[in-house]
Amino acid sequence: MVVLLVLTRVLGGDDDTAVDQDDDAVADVEGSPVPGRADLPPLPVAVPPVTPEADASCPALMGQLPLELAGEQSRPVDSDSPYAYAWGEPPVVLVCGVERPAALEPASPLIQVNGVNWLVDTSDPDSIVWTAVDRPVYVQVTVSADTDSAPVTALGPVINDTLPIQPVDAGD
Repeated sequence: MVVLLVLTRVLGGDDDTAVDQDDDAVADVEGSPVPGRADLPPLPVAVPPVTPEADASCPALMGQLPLELAGEQSRPVDSDSPYAYAWGEPPVVLVCGVERPAALEPASPLIQVNGVNWLVDTSDPDSIVWTAVDRPVYVQVTVSADTDSAPVTALGPVINDTLPIQPVDAGD
């Protein structure tokens, strides 16, 4: 019923009396799902000390992170940095402003996903660590070992829109 009223107002109906001022009430959207935080306990997230570079770059990224990522709702984090964020269970954890990965060398294989160059660390059998290495700060996304690239694929446009691309510093 509400949809028909909206379409009538937008497209114009045959009834000239549809302009009645009493019908200008806001539609009731109480049943519409609103993305929010998952009902999960705060996730402890270890973070490096916040640097001036992180303070300069990370707020833009953090302010644009989605409430839902790859089908998982965001969840609270317990962190010493405002630049940590998480979604779902098992968690997908993002930390902006991490240290340069020790494994990043001139010959390191990088994977480009949605315009972001990632160094992928699979040395831990329980998790995969994706680190964006072509931005003013390093952005780390940690997922469980059985999670595919969907989270970093979804984060690519957000990273591109908030952190300017720059040449990879591979320590050469």
